[in-house]
Order: sequence, then structure tokens, then C-alpha cells
Amino acid sequence: MRILLVEDDQAAAAYVSKALSESGHVVDHAATGRDGLYLATSGDYDAVVLDRMLPGLDGLSVLQAMRAADVETPVLILSALDKVDDRVKGLKAGGDDYLTKPFAFSELLARLEALGRRRKASTAETLLKVADLEMDLLKRSVKRAGREIDLQPREFKLLECLMRHADQVVTRTMLLESVWDYHFDPQTNVIDVHVSRLRQKIDKGFDRPLLHTVRGAGYSLRATS
Repeated sequence: MRILLVEDDQAAAAYVSKALSESGHVVDHAATGRDGLYLATSGDYDAVVLDRMLPGLDGLSVLQAMRAADVETPVLILSALDKVDDRVKGLKAGGDDYLTKPFAFSELLARLEALGRRRKASTAETLLKVADLEMDLLKRSVKRAGREIDLQPREFKLLECLMRHADQVVTRTMLLESVWDYHFDPQTNVIDVHVSRLRQKIDKGFDRPLLHTVRGAGYSLRATS
């Protein structure tokens, strides 16, 4: 993998860079947040190892700027801040994983390689299918039994979430996090309204419903009743 390491501690950066290189990876190093952001937005990396406490521009600011610029490179955050709230902030800011200092290099390497495998799997998956319902992620199109289904952007995102978790119960909280980004109160009926509209589009006129309400739990997209 080609990895960007953003770390201001020169000794730690030298150690991690050397160990990653010996493991067969190519490493670029940035010692400041601004340099790291420049490289992350201009280079093609498989993963970024990002220290949270950086001079000038801190790690979370770098991460938020990356995501705002539509840079989807997986980011592993390194930090001495190990409280649950600190980890949650890092993940909510757009981090894919969080490793606290001090750490074992073997764990850092394993987590990076896991991120690399996950990215390859996600980029390879461009077609989702449940029964006769198909979603083409590249064309942004949906068909059921060969019939085109016109969806609004939010409906498309909602259906994508349900299809990625086919045969599982998807809770309201999961939908709020993945489709609405926490912008709505969990008690709002916006989910029910959108699910109802989606159900009309993908199930109406077909013998077998796919979108099911699981009372008291959430929703499930599955071929069986």
C-alpha cells in the first residue's frame, strides 16, 4: 500500500516509516497538519495514518478538511487521548479507525492492512442485489424485475443502506447515522415518511414485498416475509 504518515514526533515517525517500509509498503511523511492535508488531497494514497495532536492544524481539522474535499482515503487516527469521547469524536470526524498511544507496531500494521482490504472490497462492489431488486452504484440506478425505479437522492441512500444490510434488522439509529448524519432527532417521523415512500416505489405492484417493518426494532429488506 501507499501510505501517508502525518506525525510531528520525528522519532516516532522514523520508527513507523521504517517498519512500514520493511513490511513492503511505500510511505510518505508529513510533520505538520497543513503539509499532511496538502499531501492527502493531492496524492493517491491507500491509507493515511494521522496523529491527532499536530502543530498548527490539528488532526481532526485535517480529517474534516479531507472529507469536505471528498477525499475518501481510509484514515487511522493515532492519539494519546484514549477516552471513549475522544475516540467517538475522531470517528465522527471521518476517521475509519482509532489507535491509542503507546501502541504495538504489529497492531498498527494489522489495522492498516484491514483498512486496505475493506477499501478494495468496497470499491469492487458496484452492484447490490436482493431478490429481483438491483441497485447499480455507478449508474445510480435501481431496477426491480427489470423495471426502472425513480428514486430521490435520500431515498437512494436509504435503500442502499438497507440493501447493504439485507436480511438484517436496520434500526432507526443506524438509519439516522448513515442516511441523515445525525441531523434529525431520533423521535422524528422523517424516517417513517421516507420508508413509506420507498416502500410504495419498490413494492407496489409486485406480488412479494421486500421492505418489512420489524415492530419495535426497525426495518429489514429481505425476500422472505
